[in-house]
Amino acid sequence: MVAAVRVAPTAASRAASLLRTVQYTHPPSCPCHSNPGHHHHHAKPQVESYARRAGQRAFASPMDPSKQKEYAFEMAASSIRFGPGVTQEVGMDLKNMQAKRVCVVTDSTVAKLTAIAQVKEALTREGIEFTIFDKVRVEPKDSSIKEAIAFSKPYQPDAYLAVGGGSVIDTAKLMNLYTEYPDADFLDFVNAPLGKGRPVDKKLKPLIAIPTTAGTGSETTGTAIFDLVAKRAKTGVAHRNLKPTLGICDPLNTRTMPSAVKASSGLDVLCHSLESWTAIPFNERTPRPTNPILRPAYQGANPISDIFSLSALRSTVKYLPRAVRDPDDFEAQSEMLLAATLAGVGFGNAGVHLCHGMSYPISGQNPGYQHAGYAVPFPIIPHGVSVAVSAPAVFRFTAASNPDRHLAAAEAFGVDISNVKREDAGAVLADAITEFLEELGDQPKGLKDLGFTGEHIDALVEGTIPQQRVLMLAPGLDAELQREKDQLRGLFEDAMTH
Repeated sequence: MVAAVRVAPTAASRAASLLRTVQYTHPPSCPCHSNPGHHHHHAKPQVESYARRAGQRAFASPMDPSKQKEYAFEMAASSIRFGPGVTQEVGMDLKNMQAKRVCVVTDSTVAKLTAIAQVKEALTREGIEFTIFDKVRVEPKDSSIKEAIAFSKPYQPDAYLAVGGGSVIDTAKLMNLYTEYPDADFLDFVNAPLGKGRPVDKKLKPLIAIPTTAGTGSETTGTAIFDLVAKRAKTGVAHRNLKPTLGICDPLNTRTMPSAVKASSGLDVLCHSLESWTAIPFNERTPRPTNPILRPAYQGANPISDIFSLSALRSTVKYLPRAVRDPDDFEAQSEMLLAATLAGVGFGNAGVHLCHGMSYPISGQNPGYQHAGYAVPFPIIPHGVSVAVSAPAVFRFTAASNPDRHLAAAEAFGVDISNVKREDAGAVLADAITEFLEELGDQPKGLKDLGFTGEHIDALVEGTIPQQRVLMLAPGLDAELQREKDQLRGLFEDAMTH
């Protein structure tokens, strides 16, 4: 007699709920459809509907590709190893890759921590030659990136090992890229319109990333962000070939994060999850690429990214407050590192939109704010703070395009949505985010707390406009430039106070 196996009701119901949410959360109609020139329409993201409609479009009568909508999505993520203590395996990994000269990339703070000590020991044990670059700048600028590239070019490593937060991992990606393209101009690969947006058509050297913060998810993505000082805006390079070969996620390495860093890093995870979950569907993006190498890393929401994004959101809501409150809550610290990686896979393929697009000028045009808990000798708005400060305003704005998906996000915050009207989805989600930020503690209650005033708004809008790589994924944002500027101005005004 075969014994019956019963799945725990909570697990079964959560799995069923997740599948229902992913398949049925777009509204049957979208307010944007009344505007025939709008480039952010929404489709029902049912897997069958995705495939059927996309397939019909893919082989319809020929037309200008720039006017055709996308018909496919591509999933790309680094290999990930997760577990307490896995840092000690990195020497064997590099030996398995036949690496003989390794450039270890870190910053001056992490250079003093156990993670680097373990890395040195692991590489020495396997007889691998290495050199250490420890001058990565937190929230890197183009000047600090160029300094790092100048270090790696003469060394000519055959592999890179990044040990640190997103700033370190992103810097290592760009060291790898520009050392492989020694004659390239710095702006060649930088995202258009600030740079030329040249595709990366070579395979780069192996890169292993060991994150020491639980936030950016950079260990999974092909994106590297920095501050382009001359333009007073953050930008970056985004291509799948930049993604690390392997991300080694060791929860023991995040225990040294100060409470303020845990909070800021976790807020980045929160917004990665929310933005990729609410981004336009991949098959509503234009233009369709004329060659697969031109398909952007950030493609719009798709059935696979949805699973990662929603799971990461639920984990962040549950574990971030615990991780910030109690440095000895190892379960919470570990779950936040896992959530950061899950969100990295989600947004690394679906993309982010308004919170991140607006965050780049917020941090790049800092009027002098110094966030408590960051021991750096210059004013800093940490990345997670700069994205979260606009989140209530952003999701109040985007909800009209897809109320059901925004209600599902509110439910992840613990809101009972059973009697909430769809037209109230934005207000309900905005309130849930505001309450979450207040309970987390020590977070600015709007742009005013960062030192911004109404006089800064025009410059903030102008700093957001170049972020077309992410703005094109924002639901409800108008295609016409002046209208887009007016909408962004309204968002910054709304973000002045929560």
